[in-house]
Order: sequence, then structure tokens, then C-alpha cells
Amino acid sequence: MLSKEKIARINELSKKAKEGKLTEAEAKERTSLRKEYLESFRSSFRNTIENVQVYDADGNDVTPDKIKEIQRNKLN
Repeated sequence: MLSKEKIARINELSKKAKEGKLTEAEAKERTSLRKEYLESFRSSFRNTIENVQVYDADGNDVTPDKIKEIQRNKLN
């Protein structure tokens, strides 16, 4: 997860961009921070999905085969 300081900086730069006061260096920083944020988010989301177990109302495991395969590979 991205630090609170970096998220605050992204928000600060976004606000500044809306006001039309963003310098070229700040625009590059904003792009870099956004990229870092998206990588962190995607990694976290992927980890969550890859570790989920899905059960139907009867208690049967209905986890998709692709997820089961990923989980088996992580154990090996």
C-alpha cells in the first residue's frame, strides 16, 4: 500500500492541476506517483483475488479453476 504522504501528495498535485497551476516537474511527479499507486493497487487486488475461496449457498466450493490453479502453484 502507498504511504499516506504519497497519497496526500497525489491529491495535492491533482488539486493544483485542476487550478491550472501545475509545473512540468510537478506533472511528471504526479504521473510517477499515480503509476506507483496503480501498481500497488493492482498488486493488492491480485493478491486478494488469488487467495479467495468461493462457496455456493449449499457450501460447495465453486472457486474458478483458474484461481485454484494459481493457489496450487503458490503452495509449491
